[in-house]
Amino acid sequence: MAQAQREEEWAALMRAAMEGDGAAYRTLLLSLSHSLRSAVRRGFSQAGAPLGDVEDVVQETLLALHLKRNTWDPSQPLGPWVRAIARHKLIDALRRRGRRIQVPIESVLDTLAVEEDNSGVDRHDAERLVAGLRGRQRDVVRAISLEGQSIREVAQRLQMKEVAVRVALHRGLKALGALHRKDEDE
Repeated sequence: MAQAQREEEWAALMRAAMEGDGAAYRTLLLSLSHSLRSAVRRGFSQAGAPLGDVEDVVQETLLALHLKRNTWDPSQPLGPWVRAIARHKLIDALRRRGRRIQVPIESVLDTLAVEEDNSGVDRHDAERLVAGLRGRQRDVVRAISLEGQSIREVAQRLQMKEVAVRVALHRGLKALGALHRKDEDE
């Protein structure tokens, strides 16, 4: 079927659907979904994105068409209106996805394994720097960074809220950075 003929059929189906013809609406959505699926797949391929989210974008587009169907001007062709909505949904999906690369954890597990450094030199330097912090920041940074405790454990042990532990950790690490820079300058 030629594009112009398809556009006319879609417009006629949409007009009938807007007048309450449920069968016409189902036919329209089915026809649009086939066309949208190939357009979205092409968009994902051109962007170098995996095709796993194609169906989600098609469904989001169909939902948007349904919710915004009253904004379509029946005197205009339906195709450009549908393509504009699909393009925006595709762009939204690509933005949500960003430029992430998904790699199964099993394929990099060996790379992630880190051998323990038993030299004690780094530990000694870290202890010395942490000792330069004040009060709660010192306790929080030592417990989390050097002893490996969780934020929840530290919060319970120091009788603090978890958010306060996070703030103290952040501030403590920032202060450690300043202490380290000062140490290097000397």
